[in-house]
Amino acid sequence: MSLPLRTLAVQDLCLRDSWLYRILPSVRHKPFTPMSCGDLTENWNEVEPDPNQLRWKPFNIPKSSEKKVDFISGLHTVCGAGDSKSRNGIAIHMYTCNTSMIDKCFQNADGDFLIVPQQGEILITTEFGKMMVEPNEICVIQQGMRFSVDVFGETRGYILEVFGAHFELPDLGPIGANGLANPRDFQTPVAWYEDRTVATGYTIVNKYQGKLFSCQQDFSPFNVVAWHGNYTPYKYNLENFMVINCVAFDHADPSIFTVLTAKSTRPGVAIADFVIFPPRWGVADHTFRPPYYHRNCMSEFMGLIKGHYEAKEEGFQPGGASLHSIMTPHGPDVDCFEKNSTAVLKPERVAEGTMAFMFESSFSMAVTKWGLDTCHRLDKSYYKCWEALKNHFNPNWKPSSK
Repeated sequence: MSLPLRTLAVQDLCLRDSWLYRILPSVRHKPFTPMSCGDLTENWNEVEPDPNQLRWKPFNIPKSSEKKVDFISGLHTVCGAGDSKSRNGIAIHMYTCNTSMIDKCFQNADGDFLIVPQQGEILITTEFGKMMVEPNEICVIQQGMRFSVDVFGETRGYILEVFGAHFELPDLGPIGANGLANPRDFQTPVAWYEDRTVATGYTIVNKYQGKLFSCQQDFSPFNVVAWHGNYTPYKYNLENFMVINCVAFDHADPSIFTVLTAKSTRPGVAIADFVIFPPRWGVADHTFRPPYYHRNCMSEFMGLIKGHYEAKEEGFQPGGASLHSIMTPHGPDVDCFEKNSTAVLKPERVAEGTMAFMFESSFSMAVTKWGLDTCHRLDKSYYKCWEALKNHFNPNWKPSSK
């Protein structure tokens, strides 16, 4: 389905607001009442901390023949940190669903949703218009925007939620004016409306202070005839990312693959970065080209949209995930290390047909009970992918003379 979209001219502005011209104001509704949160949570103390390297097999999608699950009931929190009340934090969710939302919409009063579809396209109806978002595209629904999700079969994806900041383009520094995600490639919906009475009741679901509440009204909230402004939902095709990579030697920091960032109050430190590892050329000489083994001061949650991640071609699967917490060592598996330690270094395509990504955060994230236990997708043998690493140290080795 092709939907009209327009370019978001300026992505990073100090002042963000929009005027919406409605048929009826959104204030006309019954009172909100608490509802079940399911596996959506902001309780980071459900289980004891776990500093181990964690990897999940592809998260299960419920069969429509067994149970109808829409986007809201299919939300599951994997990990997070911070607090929506103090407006400082992060949460990472999976959505797994098989049914469209009928006469129901969702509003997140706590923060922004960055949505990464992995299986199945999603049609998102917002107060600003409609967006069809396919795997290998992302969309951002900013704080307070109401939206409904239509699906077309078994559907799965990832969500990065940030409290207290909005996503923006990273500072390019010495890169200059052009590179990474260009502002011209972000798209916003064109106004679309329905003047529809819902006699049986339209449900508004509101995520507020980490809990879910619902209310009823007798008309569709998507009754915005026109709008103007720069506080909007938007989408971006990851194929449009202009990759910058090492062309001489060594391994550049993955921050060069940042698509969007949510900055903290500390300069140079992000609440969260959205980073991708797209198809590109590898040409570095005298270099171990895959990511090196490391520990660092960020939490790294990785997902895979399609293909095979070059540092772990086995075990890390589309629809699955991994979490390497602050100062927890990680890096390529044994097969990747052995292969790339002896490879002839010539120009080659890397990650062809693949799209891996990372939600990177300065927060020390806690994993939920659902993530560690209830989902039954935790790969408890993950640590074994490094067990066969051998000692190759030779104190008598000398570099060959040219």
